[in-house]
Amino acid sequence: MSASIFDSFLTTPDMIAAFDDEAVVQGMLAFEAALARAQAAEGLIPPSAASAIGAVCKAQLYDIPALVRAGRKAGALAIPLVKELQKTVALYDADAARHVHWGSTSQDVIDTAMVLVTREALRLLDDSLQELTGHLLSLAQDNLSTPVLARTLMQPAQVTSLGFKAAGWLAPLVRARAQLRAAAARALQLQLGGAVGTLATMGEHGAAVSARVAGELRLRVADAAWHTQRDEWVRLGLEVAVLGGSLGKLATDLGLMAQGEVGELAEPSGNGRGGSSAMPHKRNPVSTMIALAASRRTPQHAAALLACMDQQHERGLGNWQAELAEWPQLFLSAHGALQALNEAFAGLSVDRERMLHNIRALHGLVFAEAVSSYLAGAIGRPKAHALLEDLSKRASTDARGLEGLVRDAVEHDPELRAHVDLARIAALFDPVLAAEPARRLAESQLHALRPSIGKLDATHPFHE
Repeated sequence: MSASIFDSFLTTPDMIAAFDDEAVVQGMLAFEAALARAQAAEGLIPPSAASAIGAVCKAQLYDIPALVRAGRKAGALAIPLVKELQKTVALYDADAARHVHWGSTSQDVIDTAMVLVTREALRLLDDSLQELTGHLLSLAQDNLSTPVLARTLMQPAQVTSLGFKAAGWLAPLVRARAQLRAAAARALQLQLGGAVGTLATMGEHGAAVSARVAGELRLRVADAAWHTQRDEWVRLGLEVAVLGGSLGKLATDLGLMAQGEVGELAEPSGNGRGGSSAMPHKRNPVSTMIALAASRRTPQHAAALLACMDQQHERGLGNWQAELAEWPQLFLSAHGALQALNEAFAGLSVDRERMLHNIRALHGLVFAEAVSSYLAGAIGRPKAHALLEDLSKRASTDARGLEGLVRDAVEHDPELRAHVDLARIAALFDPVLAAEPARRLAESQLHALRPSIGKLDATHPFHE
């Protein structure tokens, strides 16, 4: 397919190639060749005709731009393609030409071709997901105990661990990879129904022909033609959209943590990455930018697929054609975001000292809830909450910070002094100890995810 400069910026050459004009036309020709061979095997057309048809089902033999132009006038790309295929077959076997496309319809050819190119697109997504989940698994494992600020409503909240945060990025991608495979197992099916979906022209041989075509193309045999029943197909597209949303969330967090004022994570730099045309000092997060831009294009494409589902009777008028145009965009965006994030995480810099600095710069305020809970055991929850609320207001302007103020309060209050262990207070302000609950949860989550990741990595359904 053709892509504008700006489309190309947000995707990959491999995904563009998966949906390019030649790939789609070759998919259509693969369908025609398989159909002819299946019909010959069932005695519907002469074997010589199937051989003649199959011999010229090669996209490079045809003027694809001319076919695209003619398809716009005809209403479907399959119409001029079938005509050209018939002409080409007739050059070698005039009788065989009359058997081209027999019993099929334009939507059979085009939908099956889209299924074939989509299988290649899913291979690209699956491979890139394997790479990215590997990066995130390593990041999580290496940083199980690394303290970092957790932020809610864009504000510092408490201390968590980078490993826990990375496990939260990882889990949706593992689920997405599994869901894509499950949806593909249902949606990658042959389209073969003939004029109105009944295979009437092939009579009692229709089911056998379908089984043979599906077998050759390595596709599932559909229960019935799905010309206007697009539910399984659209579900697959929506799974790609959900993946795009998860990638956008990951890119958002990465971009926020890479801000200069935060400086906890950084993309790899050098070799022209992330420079500025005006400011030599800048280190722009270009991979994050690409991933965010690509993922933000996803919702409207997903919405368009849903809008196209109200197809009329046995063949849609305009909505199927709109769906065909929208479909590749989901995959282009998803693969662009995946590739960008793989580049970022392959060379990600983790600044653990900066993470600690950002925690300490908050004067101990992120430990207030833990301290309040501890003091509640001595003086009750209402009094403990009121005390910490008062001390927190003073902490940001007092050189002692919240920890020093709490120690002073304990030392000057006989009730607190009698029940509170100052060593325990000190431990509550230790970032590494504060990250311990997150570490335990992350370790448990990774333990649960590893079998799924291993199973997914061990199988490659889109390579077969």
